[in-house]
Amino acid sequence: MKFVTATDNQEVFVGLVTNSKVLPLRRAEQKKSQEVNIPETMLECIELGEKFIETAQSLATWVENAQLEDELYIPIEELTLLAPIPRPKKNIFCVGKNYVEHAIELGSKDDIPEHVMVFTKAPTTVTAPNAVVPNYQDVTSELDYEGELAVIIGKKGKGIPKEQAFDYVFGYTILNDMTARDLQSRHKQFFLGKSLDNTCPIGPWIVHSSAMENPNHLQIQTRVNGELRQNSNTENFIFPIEEVISVLSKGMTLEPGDIIATGTPAGVGKGFKPPRLLHPGDEIEIVIEGIGTLRNKVEL
Repeated sequence: MKFVTATDNQEVFVGLVTNSKVLPLRRAEQKKSQEVNIPETMLECIELGEKFIETAQSLATWVENAQLEDELYIPIEELTLLAPIPRPKKNIFCVGKNYVEHAIELGSKDDIPEHVMVFTKAPTTVTAPNAVVPNYQDVTSELDYEGELAVIIGKKGKGIPKEQAFDYVFGYTILNDMTARDLQSRHKQFFLGKSLDNTCPIGPWIVHSSAMENPNHLQIQTRVNGELRQNSNTENFIFPIEEVISVLSKGMTLEPGDIIATGTPAGVGKGFKPPRLLHPGDEIEIVIEGIGTLRNKVEL
């Protein structure tokens, strides 16, 4: 199951994606029962847990049996997709240097971490698939891309054992951890360089965990203007997803809707010699197996 946050220029809604069409779940529920219990936002839907998934499945079955697909489903190209969670409640958790080759390309073998390395991005960084990302030429001359698999937490938990970590996952999406490398270097920390407004595209949808067989074994690629820059597999994680969740939750409560970016493979712009950073008008495409494509352009 794939869930989007989208708008048809009438309202913003949570929808179920099926065969390149989207079922607005609240509209379908109202058509079926003349009342609406499904929440308006993705965050609230995630908080409902399994009840939301069961309701979505039930509505999709009802629409099919009632032969109302043509009436209720909307072709995805007629919609504007937003980030699945347009405004997270918290900062986005980001795992740094989670691929050996990436740690080396920005440093050396001495930079390969022995423990999970975590920083965060402000909620105001989030932007939509297909959105134009500001070029921030007045702020940075080293805007970079980082294609990543993102994990969406589905239920509240603290002190989560690795063996139970996937029980706390709602689903998976794609995230571009865009970074102002010069700010990152100048300020000797990650937050400012990682937190420029609207520089964290997320989407195009969330794939529910039930549809993802093994998130620790997914092909991930990033192209800039059609040129392949990053090409790896999440099987190359230094710290797999279950370990990241367990470490984060040891002394901190994870909550529904929390977003964890799992790290980027080698091939970022800063890692090339000379660097191949982003310029106005560049198009970035991130493709992750089993999820889809996240596409954005840098402002001209």
